[in-house]
Amino acid sequence: MAKDLLFELGTEEIPARFMAPALRQMKELLEAGLKELRLDYSTLNVYGTPRRLALLVKELAEQQSDLAEEVKGPSIKAAYDGDGNPTKAVLGFARGQGVQVEDLVVQETPTGKYVFATKRNAGQSAEAVLPDMLTSIVHKLYFPKPMRWGDSDLKFARPIRWIAALLGNEVLKITIGDIKADRFSRSHRFLGSGVVELASPQEYIQKLKENYCIVDQEERKELIWEQITAVAAENRGKVHKDEKLLEEVTQLLEYPTALCGSFEEKYLALPQELLITPMREHQRYFPVFKEDGSLLPKFITVRNGLEKHIDIVTAGNEKVLRARLADAEFFYTEDLKKNLEDNVAKLDTIVFHEKLGSLGDKVKRVEKLARYIGTQLGFSAEELNATSRAAFLAKADLVSNVVYEFPELQGIMGEYYARHAGEEEAVAVAIREHYLPRFAGDELPATKIGMALSIADKLDSIVGFFGMDIQPTGSQDPYALRRQALGIVHTVLNRDLEISLSKMVEESDQLLTEQVDFIHSPEKTLGDLLAFFKQRMENVLSEAGVRYDVINAVLAGQLDNLDVANQKAVALSAFRETEEFRQLITGFKRAANLAKNATHSQVKEELLSDPAETQLYQEFQKVKKAADSFLQAKDYQKALAMIGELRTVIDVFFTAVMVMVEDEEIKENRLALLKQIADYVKNIADLSQLVD
Repeated sequence: MAKDLLFELGTEEIPARFMAPALRQMKELLEAGLKELRLDYSTLNVYGTPRRLALLVKELAEQQSDLAEEVKGPSIKAAYDGDGNPTKAVLGFARGQGVQVEDLVVQETPTGKYVFATKRNAGQSAEAVLPDMLTSIVHKLYFPKPMRWGDSDLKFARPIRWIAALLGNEVLKITIGDIKADRFSRSHRFLGSGVVELASPQEYIQKLKENYCIVDQEERKELIWEQITAVAAENRGKVHKDEKLLEEVTQLLEYPTALCGSFEEKYLALPQELLITPMREHQRYFPVFKEDGSLLPKFITVRNGLEKHIDIVTAGNEKVLRARLADAEFFYTEDLKKNLEDNVAKLDTIVFHEKLGSLGDKVKRVEKLARYIGTQLGFSAEELNATSRAAFLAKADLVSNVVYEFPELQGIMGEYYARHAGEEEAVAVAIREHYLPRFAGDELPATKIGMALSIADKLDSIVGFFGMDIQPTGSQDPYALRRQALGIVHTVLNRDLEISLSKMVEESDQLLTEQVDFIHSPEKTLGDLLAFFKQRMENVLSEAGVRYDVINAVLAGQLDNLDVANQKAVALSAFRETEEFRQLITGFKRAANLAKNATHSQVKEELLSDPAETQLYQEFQKVKKAADSFLQAKDYQKALAMIGELRTVIDVFFTAVMVMVEDEEIKENRLALLKQIADYVKNIADLSQLVD
């Protein structure tokens, strides 16, 4: 008969950011543990609140399934003598496995015939094997900053205060640290009965809910959002769904009640971001908007409790926010008294990195690099001047009062301050955009100047750290170089920027070596960086659904133009699905493999003795001429289609011609022809990397 299992760890309040990873780990560990223990079950769920992590398994088998295991013994020759009698070797093997000799079986293996014993291990009760497995889960859970408490060596997110562990109606014998498991959970800290006795796991969710604790985090999240949207509608506004904030609020409380507070309308004169940041980032409040997207002087927050005395709670939250907004207003007013340009000199006093100089040094490099990138992208003289100006001012808001207090607003405040100072609109927008994208899925720079400045700023950091041999290793990437490189890749691909990656790296390297002494040579830095960007490009293409072999084919050579590589991947993916590809690929792979033996690619027409090789050479010249025009127009799909027309003459060539003949001149000439074809196709992709 199956029974339900409950395992709850009661703790001091666990930080919200720890909760989702902990619940995910618990589920994975329990699934693996039950599989290893050979215990079947119906459903498995994990639940969590700030004060508990819980596992609930429905219809768990009371007994492990029996285990039948085949054990290999001695060879048939060693097991029996010439008369067919068992030897000491097989007798000892059978005795060791706890079986009779007559129960052994002979099986054929790749190395001959051997005797095998089938060992049958009877399954134990779930009650006997679960305690060790559940205890091991607790010890395996990883937290970024675990704690120790008391005299125990146990480390956990926060001190464990109680354990509830039930299999059916019985308490499991589990002890962790100095806490013994029992059948008692705990209610909401200030509401409910305090201690909640559980007769069985089936009571867990409902009994806790009756005691003002909604343990199902998904139910809690849904309820919170319903309350927020309802309260917003009551106040003639709406709330934009912020999944990250909603998740955090969900993990901060056990019994939600949403409330709406307000603030003075005078603060609406401040930049919208300056109001939202203190609300969302510092107070976990949801800002309320009008239908036109402008802010209302209201906010919504969620308390951990009932509606009782909600007016007092609301007043308290309003008081806290009022102080925050007053500070924001003061800092913003003080910043506006100075010109943004006046802040630039202060950047010379701020260290960007001890080996790469000050922020002022970085600004000077980025200004030159952004202008170089703008030149390569065909910017006009006015756009280049605006690019230089935006780069000069891009970091100036870092020393402003607002950004010092609210670092999340770097770039955003720079845009406001630039407009206030009378800078061109393109310059102001580029100051904000140069930080984009800030994270995976973030918006990309939309303006030409913003794109150039964003790429220059990120590339200066990447080249600088690589030149100093400071590279990401494993999961360690303290300077977020992977994220910055991905930002460059996404910007280039999404905005169709055709620019040489190697030339940008070389330009950045030269600018850096004018100010710092690199550990590596420019050649070493370039090689490492191209390999680094190649990995990022592989990831981007893979996430876009491009097959691994297409990615390998396109990136087989040196990566230089990211956008061109992307276009080739798209074209090759489409070509790969055509009949022409299927007919071409076998012959081309054979040609490419033979071409590896060639010492050159210069074909002498007078040595083309067989009609089939003459036909292949002539057809290739025709195809090459037509494909060249498509390559020039970067229409790689049509170029591949033209190359596909060689399939018939390639097949005829290999049917009629022996390439590796004794005559060295003819052999080298035929290899040169194949190399010429293979090298030409590699201008698009190395088709030999493709899987048939």
